[in-house]
Amino acid sequence: MALISMHEVKWGFGEPYLIDGVSLHIERGERVGLLGRNGVGKSSLLRLLNGEIRPDGGQIVRQQGLRVAALEQEVPAGCDGTVFEVVARGLNDDDWSRRQRVESVLSRTGLDPAAAFADLSAGMKRRVLFARTLALSPDLLLLDEPTNHLDIDSIVWMEAFLLRHVKTLMFVTHDRLFLEHLATRILELDRGRLTSYACDYQTYLQRRDAELAVEERHQRHFDKKLSLEEAWIRQGIKARRTRNEGRVRALEALREVARRRRARTGLVHLETQEAERSGRLVIEVDGLAYAYGKTPIVKDFSTTIMRGDKIGIMGPNGAGKTTLIRLLLGEIPPDSGTVRHGVNLQVAYYDQLRTRLDEEKTVAQNIATDNDHIVFNGRKRHVISYLQDFLFSPERCRTPVKVLSGGERNRLMLAALFTQPANVLVLDEPTNDLDAETLELLEEMVASFDGTLLLISHDRSFLNHIVTSTLVFEGNGRVIEYAGGYDDWLLQRPQPPAPSAAEARPTPKGSRPPDREKSKRLTFSQKRELEALPTEIEALEAEQRDLQNVMADPAFYRRGREEIVSRQNRLKELEDLITTAYRRWEVLEASGSV
Repeated sequence: MALISMHEVKWGFGEPYLIDGVSLHIERGERVGLLGRNGVGKSSLLRLLNGEIRPDGGQIVRQQGLRVAALEQEVPAGCDGTVFEVVARGLNDDDWSRRQRVESVLSRTGLDPAAAFADLSAGMKRRVLFARTLALSPDLLLLDEPTNHLDIDSIVWMEAFLLRHVKTLMFVTHDRLFLEHLATRILELDRGRLTSYACDYQTYLQRRDAELAVEERHQRHFDKKLSLEEAWIRQGIKARRTRNEGRVRALEALREVARRRRARTGLVHLETQEAERSGRLVIEVDGLAYAYGKTPIVKDFSTTIMRGDKIGIMGPNGAGKTTLIRLLLGEIPPDSGTVRHGVNLQVAYYDQLRTRLDEEKTVAQNIATDNDHIVFNGRKRHVISYLQDFLFSPERCRTPVKVLSGGERNRLMLAALFTQPANVLVLDEPTNDLDAETLELLEEMVASFDGTLLLISHDRSFLNHIVTSTLVFEGNGRVIEYAGGYDDWLLQRPQPPAPSAAEARPTPKGSRPPDREKSKRLTFSQKRELEALPTEIEALEAEQRDLQNVMADPAFYRRGREEIVSRQNRLKELEDLITTAYRRWEVLEASGSV
């Protein structure tokens, strides 16, 4: 018997219902990923399962004695006191039993019971709330965007914990790797209906695309038939005398089907404003150091960022990732070291826009103040038309920002960002609250961006697909640069010592450690990098030969001192680049042959 079942459940604010005739069965041991566009009702479906709201129609059947617990998206009001007190709140057992359960959960989640909840970081507060749901010993755990605002270490920890300790759960997430590692079944909520896919995420994408293609063909056939019947009904008097009444009734049925048909939500249209190319050098950093009081944030850090580089920045929450961005952009001065900028930099900074959104003004006013038009790539565009590219209806454009959902706010931030011409994009956690399809479109746009990118993200898949190198905070102010994205960093980072036999533990059934599996094969970005390396090395060596020929001419040293030094420095840089490229080639080839 299923733990919980829905039978033709309807819920919403009148027709068409947000959830329209949904049927669902969740069996013990299933890990169900719930997907759907922003605003389709995923959170409402979880609330129905949790009993927080009642359906407008249909039935929800729960197994007798079923315990359901949900992890909230936001920290609820009234969460004060110690970690122990917050986790214990809501438990009805006797004092000894409650203490034992809370201590067990705190031990498994690595939390300090005496720590003040108010003093914790946003990520640690999420972990405390997660522990509180676990203390209820639920038969079914419901998670709504559990990875939002968590750093990568916390996300990986949560994945492993859920695989090891939680038997049955249903979760909403935009984190594609989290979904791939956890889900045994995928549900998609679309236009009020729920579709089940008993497969992994990649297979789901293929099946869904095939089904949408079939649906599109059927709709084209239907629209053509309806158009022909409408033309027939409008024929002249002679045709009306001989009209087939059965055909008239069939046309009325077609009209009713067309009236009830719900169009699939459109896709966000993302386009950057064109800007002049920056100089070849974008940012050069030498010996950078910065500290808060006695705590080092960045220590002795040097790097060179060239036009077209796409740099990812990774590290725990609070490590100083945003501070590093501000140092690189020259917004705050370093304690020591230098930051040199190239010429003609035009920067669009996503994080800054969060503070620029005026909660009391409308969506449209936040883009164009009191104007009706904006200028985009030299063309005058009505602000409503521009915002429709980001899925804001004309009515939604006139609502104040304070009523927007998290996903809508993020889309508005992106809309504001792309009104600025830029050749340097700085994105600080751009993926939170975006649905998977919008996230993939943002990924494609950023990947094809001709300029330079600085990206702070905890989305491992996004990093894998976008960045060419990664700056990683490794503690005590050390920032180390690695080639490639997240999976590349896993291969290159210093490996911890192997556990002793006493420390080793078997892998839980059904789990698949992502780090170990990833090391057995090259990722897509690594394969693409490996294929490109021979051409890149050839170009570097050709430039090296040309430069050596120029410098071999005795007349070269009669040139100006600045030119001589510049050519000498470039020759040394080429030697370093060629050495690094060959080493990288060896690493990738060795990884691919494992």
